[in-house]
Amino acid sequence: MDYIAIARQIEDKGIKDIDIAMVLGSGLGFLADEVQGKNLDYSKIKGFPRPTVEGHGGKMVLSNINGKNVLFFQGRFHYYEGYSMKEVVIFPRIAKLLGGKLYLVTNAAGGINPDFKPGDLMVIEDHLNLMGTNPLIGKNYDMFGPRFPDMTEAYNPEMRKLMFEIGDKLGIELKSGVYAALTGPSYETPAEIKMLQTLGADAVGMSTVPEVIAARHSGLKVVGVSCITNLAAGVSKNPLSHEEVLETTEKVKYHFGKLILKFLETVVI
Repeated sequence: MDYIAIARQIEDKGIKDIDIAMVLGSGLGFLADEVQGKNLDYSKIKGFPRPTVEGHGGKMVLSNINGKNVLFFQGRFHYYEGYSMKEVVIFPRIAKLLGGKLYLVTNAAGGINPDFKPGDLMVIEDHLNLMGTNPLIGKNYDMFGPRFPDMTEAYNPEMRKLMFEIGDKLGIELKSGVYAALTGPSYETPAEIKMLQTLGADAVGMSTVPEVIAARHSGLKVVGVSCITNLAAGVSKNPLSHEEVLETTEKVKYHFGKLILKFLETVVI
């Protein structure tokens, strides 16, 4: 995949010199509609993938927030959609080429921790890559980073601390936990959720981890927030559905929006 050619197209359309890149997960794309800035549809960029899942738009918005250029990606690409890992991680690599320093990732996730409930916001402490693959397999892109990048602090401790401080000031209770990534698109079985509980996962989803690996490979700082949209199989007594995911994100978008915008206003890059 020619990341450089894609980045040059984006720059030619007036989106460049970014400080922060933010990916908006399932049902959370409303934030890109609320900020003011330059819009660019993915369809206008040759070689750029297209989202195929409901709740994922297909545009990027460059907005200046308290002196920082923030590039919002509305709609991501998942491995289960049939995209290659090279396509799945296009956001962090483009962000790096456009000058980004911080990668803020969000997602919708199923709650595994029994203390979680739908509507909770979880600041990601660490992750489990259970997707059976890795975006760095194959030839290494030396322009981004080393062959064997360290993942000891995949999620930046200072950024996580700031997120909690902002949550306290806004009166928004935040959880902390480990995010497990599986390929999907089927939801997990109760037995698989028991396995994830044993492994130490607090939430489960079908995205994020490849992007974080690529972001850290590229030297970007990372902070992540999961919206717990439903309880996972075996934890919940109800059947799981994508409609429930979208319904929950609609309910929490006020608090989510306040938290993220205050973080973007406050953070020092």
